Amino acid sequence: MLRRTLTIIFSGILLSTAFGFQSVHAQTDRDAQLAAKARAEVQKLGVGRDARVEVRMRDNTKLKGSINVVGEHSFSITDSKTGASQTVAYADVTQVKRSGSGLSARTWVVIGAAAVAAAIVAVVVLKPALCDGGAQTGGLC
Repeated sequence: MLRRTLTIIFSGILLSTAFGFQSVHAQTDRDAQLAAKARAEVQKLGVGRDARVEVRMRDNTKLKGSINVVGEHSFSITDSKTGASQTVAYADVTQVKRSGSGLSARTWVVIGAAAVAAAIVAVVVLKPALCDGGAQTGGLC
């Protein structure tokens, strides 16, 4: 009976040791390259309200805000909505990109104006040219 109890306790200790602890891995070359790339990107963007960034972390969380402090091992982001500042280590970053790098409002206005101009040209120029003075061909006229 004592032998059986000791065997169960010993098995439990072995299982908890095997599954209870996670090994720690040293930083690889790829991790160091990602950190160096993130540092270079942050330094290129600079500091201030115009330095708006989107940062993807190793745990797949995203941070948005503007860079307010750049250091050798970390940088600080201020969230524009809440005003909260958060320090981020370069080693924890997988991607840094400029925020709001899509099309500007001015570009959308130009695209819209070009679409309207194309519709006007189609109605004013192409329809009479294709209709040949009132000939009913193909349902265009």
